[in-house]
Amino acid sequence: MSAVHADGNTSTDLRYLEHASRPLDENITLTKIGLKDGHYDFFVDMFFKAYDNENIIEQWVEIRQAEKKAVTLYDFASSQLTLRAGDFWLTQFAGDWGNEMNLIEECLTRGTKIIASKLLTRATRFVNPSFIVSLSAPASEDTGEVLGASLAWPGNFSLRFEITNEGDLRIISGMNPIGSHYKLEAGTVFATPPLVFSYNNNGIGHISRNFHCWARKYGIRQGDKAGSTVFNNWETTGFDFNEKKLAGLMAEAAQAGLELFLLDDGWFGAKHPRDGDAAGLGDWAVNAKKLPGGISYLVKEAARNGIKLGLWIEPEMVNPPSELFEQHPDWVLAQPYRAHDLVRNQLVLDLTNPAVQEFILKVVDGLLNENPGIKYLKWDCNRQVTHGGSMHLPPEEQSHLWIEYPRALMSLFSKVSKSHPDVVMMLCSAGGGRLEYGSLQYFHEYWPSDNTDALQRLFIQWGCSYFFPAISICTFVSGVPHIYTGRSMPLKFRFDAAMAGKLGMDLPLSGLSVEELEFTKRAIAEYKRLRDVIMFGDLFRLVSPYEKNFCSMLYGSQDQSRAIFFCFLLHRHLGETYPPIKLKGIGPDKKYLVREVNRMPDSKSAFGEEKLISGEELVNQGINLNFKNEYDSIVLELTEK
Repeated sequence: MSAVHADGNTSTDLRYLEHASRPLDENITLTKIGLKDGHYDFFVDMFFKAYDNENIIEQWVEIRQAEKKAVTLYDFASSQLTLRAGDFWLTQFAGDWGNEMNLIEECLTRGTKIIASKLLTRATRFVNPSFIVSLSAPASEDTGEVLGASLAWPGNFSLRFEITNEGDLRIISGMNPIGSHYKLEAGTVFATPPLVFSYNNNGIGHISRNFHCWARKYGIRQGDKAGSTVFNNWETTGFDFNEKKLAGLMAEAAQAGLELFLLDDGWFGAKHPRDGDAAGLGDWAVNAKKLPGGISYLVKEAARNGIKLGLWIEPEMVNPPSELFEQHPDWVLAQPYRAHDLVRNQLVLDLTNPAVQEFILKVVDGLLNENPGIKYLKWDCNRQVTHGGSMHLPPEEQSHLWIEYPRALMSLFSKVSKSHPDVVMMLCSAGGGRLEYGSLQYFHEYWPSDNTDALQRLFIQWGCSYFFPAISICTFVSGVPHIYTGRSMPLKFRFDAAMAGKLGMDLPLSGLSVEELEFTKRAIAEYKRLRDVIMFGDLFRLVSPYEKNFCSMLYGSQDQSRAIFFCFLLHRHLGETYPPIKLKGIGPDKKYLVREVNRMPDSKSAFGEEKLISGEELVNQGINLNFKNEYDSIVLELTEK
């Protein structure tokens, strides 16, 4: 932390003042350590919220002052953690659109490494505010001294890793202070976002399971509810649809056994119809040419088919060709004397402006109140901030934008979630551009990537699994050749990959063969039967796609009575053999009936027919799979007998 006091003093000398610890409930303890400057009425309170059962701690800081004039804050970290060991290995998660959450591991050397974002709205597009540090040696899934942490903040962030002259590792995390100095008036409080972290001596897998258990209870909204299987129309229709086409897709989705129809972009715009991404954004009136019956028609059509209806929105953004921009050109983020910088033909609304906040809340509340049949909302965000200036903030507070925008955003999320407790919400930002727990506390699930190619999704989902549970990740089956990669993979491989999260589909079901459609119906039915284990079970990553030519994971119920095993052959290499895969998360003293699910008709199983196997054999000797072809995959159900 650094501050400049009203008299120009650039130093702060904090002294211990007090501390207190109190239980919030039988599982959570909140500890506060109060500090005060030795001369000024300047206070820093450090908070630690400890979750006993999950072995998780949240740490944050609150700064307040009672000086005669404003104090300017130039740095405001949430936490500083210091580790001591011979070596430190850092795992971070990086990528870009369509290639999110790639694992990158390195041994830290002397000096400072910074992982940071300055994009504001799509803050996690290139790097995620989550990391793993293993001490002395690279950690494995089951061994090693490990710290795992994730910053809960949807704005610019900074993670600094510095090896000191003494050989210690100092980790400082929080909001990115670059260009964000903040005038703190007397009597006000500046709260930093929490760093959520866990530490143990049992490897990375244990860290992940700690986070997953914590997230289902505290980190995501209604993490005790499994959710619906979804059909999304985007890759099937794009902007080109009408009532008849949507009604047909609803009927097909319902007949396949899916539970919700999600209408994506393109349903709105009166004066400026949303027939592409260049117009209409900001005008949330129904496009009467496409949908003459309005949203109410779609609600009735969904009910007639026995499924629920969802809707896509992007309320933080606006197209210049829109009635909203024509009426309020001063509502966008922009710099004086600079031309507007369009990304995806759109601009960002200024959430620091209360009038903009009120408008967005009115739009969302209006849609949901006028159409109570909408049971799902996909909240998207398709561009980052450039030319970040506010026409609402005064000149001396322009740097506040980078802090007040995320605060306003989370306030909107909070108000919508409280006003509409029965509406499921998906967090989306052109894929994984907003994947962090500051936002996820108000959402049920997130969209990890616009890239639904099953092969690449396995890597994306693998990276996400280190901190985010299966119940929160949307995993869709899409068509082939894939819309972005051009790759073609068997329908079974695509379904098996999508079953490892919240199953959905985005492909024209009418284009499937009779055999494929029957397989689809069976696979959806099987998923519904198994999803409680996948959603609420413990995850064990067995074989990493970063280390082998295949990958495998298992979800096991906490009483070890049931488990779902997944394995995928990524590429076929002649002469390559596949060693047995030893299972985890099951009881060695138990016996399990092991059977394949999602088996294609008239196909030879890589596992064989169902059989009774002891847990001891599964743990110590493993499962042998006879993969033959590229993109072979298998899902096995284990049931205690």
